[in-house]
Amino acid sequence: MRLEDVADELNVNLPQVRSLVRSGDLPAIKIGGRGVWRVERSELEAYIQRQYTTARESIETGTAEGNDEA
Repeated sequence: MRLEDVADELNVNLPQVRSLVRSGDLPAIKIGGRGVWRVERSELEAYIQRQYTTARESIETGTAEGNDEA
């Protein structure tokens, strides 16, 4: 998937996706001489599952932030 597609899927902006890739939270590969980034759908799905796990653990321990945007 292109980073733009990932941004659409997560309903976030492109700089947020680039930040996730730079931090290593979302594994991606760079293709070709022009440096086009791609994310495998399986990596995106794994990232989403990790976020669900993190959110669930935060709720269970009472450390969830009070942002109600869903």
